[in-house]
Amino acid sequence: MTHARRSGILLHPTSLPGPHGSGDFGPAAYHFVDWLVNAGQRMWQVLPLTPIGPGNSPYASVSAFAGSPLLVALEPLIDKGWIDAADAATGSSLPAGHVDFERAVPWRMARLREAANRFARLAGSDDRAAFAAFCAAEAHWLDDYALFMALDGHYQQEQIWSWTAWDAGCARRDPAALAAARAQWREELVFWCFVQWCFFTQWRALKRYANERDVQLVGDLPIFVAHHSADCWTRPDLFLLDAQGEPRVVAGVPPDYFSATGQRWGNPLYDWPAMQHDGFAWWVARMRHELARADVVRIDHFRGFAACWEIPAACPTAVEGRWVPAPGMALFDALQAALGRLPVIAEDLGVITPDVEALRDGCGFPGMKILQFAFGGDATHAFLPHNYPAHCAAYSGTHDNDTARGWYEAAPGHERHFAEAYLDTDGSDIHWAMIRAICGSVAELAVYPMQDVLGLGTEHRMNTPGRLDCWTWRFGWEQVGGAPARRLASLSAAFGRAPITRLQASERHADHSPGT
Repeated sequence: MTHARRSGILLHPTSLPGPHGSGDFGPAAYHFVDWLVNAGQRMWQVLPLTPIGPGNSPYASVSAFAGSPLLVALEPLIDKGWIDAADAATGSSLPAGHVDFERAVPWRMARLREAANRFARLAGSDDRAAFAAFCAAEAHWLDDYALFMALDGHYQQEQIWSWTAWDAGCARRDPAALAAARAQWREELVFWCFVQWCFFTQWRALKRYANERDVQLVGDLPIFVAHHSADCWTRPDLFLLDAQGEPRVVAGVPPDYFSATGQRWGNPLYDWPAMQHDGFAWWVARMRHELARADVVRIDHFRGFAACWEIPAACPTAVEGRWVPAPGMALFDALQAALGRLPVIAEDLGVITPDVEALRDGCGFPGMKILQFAFGGDATHAFLPHNYPAHCAAYSGTHDNDTARGWYEAAPGHERHFAEAYLDTDGSDIHWAMIRAICGSVAELAVYPMQDVLGLGTEHRMNTPGRLDCWTWRFGWEQVGGAPARRLASLSAAFGRAPITRLQASERHADHSPGT
């Protein structure tokens, strides 16, 4: 990661405004990049861009490589004539203030099927050639992903929810059974490939637009994958599974700040010796793919590369888990040998032991400092800005935290009093006081959740670990106005995170920011 001082905004694209039930890569995404420029922000951090999984979480995806169909913008497909504008207009019945997944997902998937059908009939030679080139270039993951999705759709109609319960031939990946399935579901395979082509074509265009304006995209790479995923089905030999293909042990974390019984995530754990046998080829392919998708990658649960919390699959909570070693530096040596220096942010939160710190520092990765966590102790707390090292990424909060305002209102009295004294505030502007503190720190990167920039309360938080009714938050441009961009631009210029010309430009053009 670059050592230049920068700041940015944490916002998942599903939280963007838009007319089709969920934020996506459409016009609002480009408007948001313009807003970042006006606000002096040079990084846009997202959550995983992979398909959502159980509980609508982007951290439990059916693929570590695929893009979420929910993020495919419909406007470019309307422009091509592949979606009827009248059909797209029915999206106005979907709520604008949050993502109603139960309604938005089937509605958007129906529009994508319409687009795929019209593409097959109407696409010109250039689009057909581009689609064919994409399928050939991404075949190493795309073919198995498309077949997994086709089979999964078929078996879900029979109320079968795990690939281990599919017919034995497909579940065990018998070559003859897979060939027969590919022939049977040929049109369905084309559909899933088409959706991925749309996703990556749109994302690359958006990334190019941002990069041309000196805005970097920060991706998010979950350490684990879901058991019910194309990855686990395709390479079961790389996971700790029993003879039936079910996990023997699962991932999670021990009791911590978020939960007295820990968190039982349920992801299968890797068979690290098997992965090391071929030089961590799967991880090399995954990281190469992620670095093509983003300029910088935040690796979630980095401590799991030093040691994992292993929970017996039969245990309902994480309490009975134990720490087991992971490959540590051997993995990152292999990644850097194949890919060069990695632009990575290490999510080093939770139970952090000296071996985790040694791995992070040995790799040269910046860790994360969360200001909300800083006020439970005293002036020596590592998350207080005066204790930051320069090589770190500082956040007012993350997607798993309450908003700054929500945190302050619910915090114990001694934490509120400490925060008021430290940040020199009476609490009425707690979100801006926290933003100013990390912006002015020595941290190379300062990141603010969009909710904190807007001063929103608890009801606007993105995720509460352990709950299923999350990931729905969206904002509207009418909530933004011109003031936040001007204030961010001023702070960023004053503290060396944006050129002074950014401040001058924002003052001239703030009234023309999207939604103002």
